Amino acid sequence: MSDLKQIATLIACAPLLACASPGTELAPYPPAEAGHVRQIIQLEPRDDEASYKVELIIGKELEVDCNHHWFGGQLQEKTVSGWGYDYYQLDKLTGPMGTLMDCPGQAKKKALVTLGGDPTLVRYNSKLPIVVYTPRDVQVSYRIWSAAQETRKADQR
Repeated sequence: MSDLKQIATLIACAPLLACASPGTELAPYPPAEAGHVRQIIQLEPRDDEASYKVELIIGKELEVDCNHHWFGGQLQEKTVSGWGYDYYQLDKLTGPMGTLMDCPGQAKKKALVTLGGDPTLVRYNSKLPIVVYTPRDVQVSYRIWSAAQETRKADQR
């Protein structure tokens, strides 16, 4: 292979880590601490990825009654030093907490009880994994949000 082709291949592969061997795309990310796990979301490529967001849904499946239940905790956004890649870390969940309504005659059911507060929306980027560190017993799910193609003008007043 000519030097020019080798340089072109390196330039094409470097930002995407796509030419690396399997598993090396996680090499920049720190290992999980004791009692925690590293959970990975790898997104499919899409046209116009800027029109999408990823909602992180973090919690545990529990037996619940008719009340609204949630966990406390702080999901922190951090950056891999020297790489600039973001990742998310949840050190612990507190609770669960819930409302105190009476639920006469209603049986308990299994449901995902999630981290309370505003939803965590992150940029859709299929070129890098979304990496989330959580305690071992915590589940990470996600939902894809998309923007409408239609835009509207604001009123001038």
